[in-house]
Amino acid sequence: MRLFLLLSLQLSTTYCAYAAADTAIVSISGDTTKSTNVVPTTASTEKEQTPVPVFNTNLNYGRRIPNYTARLSSIIVPTAMLTYGAVSLTGGKLRSLDRTTRKEIMEDHGTFRTDIDDYLKYVPAAAVYALNMAGIKGKHNFADRTILLGMSSVITSGVTFGVKSATNRLRPDGSTYNSFPSGHTSIAFMTAQFMWEEYKDVSPWYGVAGYAVATTTGVLRIYNNRHWVSDVIAGAGVGILSTKAAYWMYPKIQRLFVHDAGPSSTKVLLMPNYNAQWKSAGLSLMLLK
Repeated sequence: MRLFLLLSLQLSTTYCAYAAADTAIVSISGDTTKSTNVVPTTASTEKEQTPVPVFNTNLNYGRRIPNYTARLSSIIVPTAMLTYGAVSLTGGKLRSLDRTTRKEIMEDHGTFRTDIDDYLKYVPAAAVYALNMAGIKGKHNFADRTILLGMSSVITSGVTFGVKSATNRLRPDGSTYNSFPSGHTSIAFMTAQFMWEEYKDVSPWYGVAGYAVATTTGVLRIYNNRHWVSDVIAGAGVGILSTKAAYWMYPKIQRLFVHDAGPSSTKVLLMPNYNAQWKSAGLSLMLLK
């Protein structure tokens, strides 16, 4: 018999009083491997009732996050990076350094090419979600950190492509006039700063690892002959400042929509299930208030 695998996403808003009417919601602990973290699927016979894991994510929309504060020194460094890049646009010694650095790299590594930098720029952000899934909790819950990452991405992309269009700098390989600043580097340092903000209170080494990945991305852009040194330095400044701007803005925007910081919150139950009769798999998403 041919096996058909159907994947469905069912979204329903449910209240606690209703939850017991169709699906038995049991107590949920942090360890998804325990028997307390399973619920039976609805099936016509006992044989088809297969326990499935329940993953609980507390979106906690009713909780206001505190205002973001940053030390002056953390603003000075990325601002200096942007200033460096802006000065290089006027020519002079910094622009000369761009050319001499490229010349030396091309003489020693003229045939070097890799596309790993296309993926490295996303690694710090992916690591934040992976660490949370592993039980190492960051600063914010799933909903808040996702919104913060989205805001950081929008700011970074807007600034990067806006400046690219305004400056029209030729890439070192002569391909296009959108070299300044480096988009790959700005995204890489945006995600690295995101990782730093989420995990600096857990261990600063998580942030250091994120910055190491971002720095590697910037260096590879230079060795791939796609950017000048000043492009990469300016891109790093854009990424860091964009994430800081998102963290500063979000608490203020949130207060426009969250007026009651009461104890109630919205919870999400994600329940995979399998129906042996119809040979189908499903994914049920339930919002509980």
